[in-house]
Amino acid sequence: MTKGIFANEEDARAFGVKKVVLDNDSVERVRRNHLNDLENIPTFLLMGLLYVAINPSPNVALWHFRVFAIARIVHTLAYQLRIPQPARGLSFGVGLGVCLSMAYQVLCQTQF
Repeated sequence: MTKGIFANEEDARAFGVKKVVLDNDSVERVRRNHLNDLENIPTFLLMGLLYVAINPSPNVALWHFRVFAIARIVHTLAYQLRIPQPARGLSFGVGLGVCLSMAYQVLCQTQF
């Protein structure tokens, strides 16, 4: 909205914009960033719920959650500010590592 760029005709008309734009780099970058968040954050939330269910140490759990949140914030900033790789890749890897750590602990505590 702040750039006056709309991908849908009805939105453009509602704000008095005559042309629909589908290929604006800034808008596409934000869209891809949101899609990436939708691929990673729900997985973390599910894993965090399972992790909390095994009653981990509060300090360890808190650090898992903090590190994941910081990693996602860094990932978002690296994406939007166009910080060169490997910043975005490393932040993704840290978030993935947190999820894998929680998954490992859940599996170790689960009795089959």
